[in-house]
Amino acid sequence: MTSKTDGAEPGFTVRRLGPGDIPSMRALNALFGRAFAEPDTYGAAPPDDAYLADLLAKAHVAVLVAERGGTVLGGLVAYELDKFERARREIYLYDLAVEAEHRRRGIATALIQQLQAHAAGRGAWVIFVQGDPGDGPALALYDRLGTREEVLHFDLPVGALPLPSGANPSKGPAFAFAPAGG
Repeated sequence: MTSKTDGAEPGFTVRRLGPGDIPSMRALNALFGRAFAEPDTYGAAPPDDAYLADLLAKAHVAVLVAERGGTVLGGLVAYELDKFERARREIYLYDLAVEAEHRRRGIATALIQQLQAHAAGRGAWVIFVQGDPGDGPALALYDRLGTREEVLHFDLPVGALPLPSGANPSKGPAFAFAPAGG
């Protein structure tokens, strides 16, 4: 837990949520819905308390909030990814938002700094985050704190895909994956 009192936003605390912090997790989801203008994504079908408690108990899930007086001012969700090419981890910063009236006062930076400390403690070698081209304030924050890498993002459907042309399912798979290096 980190207490931040040196910026323009006095007296907020950053802490990691645990299984007993369901109300704070629900407040953070509502904040994400407002900040990203996606209230249905974050609020139309909320998971039950047992699901959230289980998620918050997982070592590979880090949910950090900045609070003052029990009110969530901002927060982030990050996921730890174990790697195969080396015995190391990466952290994917999935969501980060601060309430509109508290932005540009050091809260997002404090959240990321706390995530950096958490990542170091978990043996991670990097934190990565996707920035959307139209989100100038977020891009400026990430540029200030890290190194920009231009990449493309693809959403792939889940479930069965149509078979490639000429494939016959009765003769086995239409394609196979070769092992790495093979």
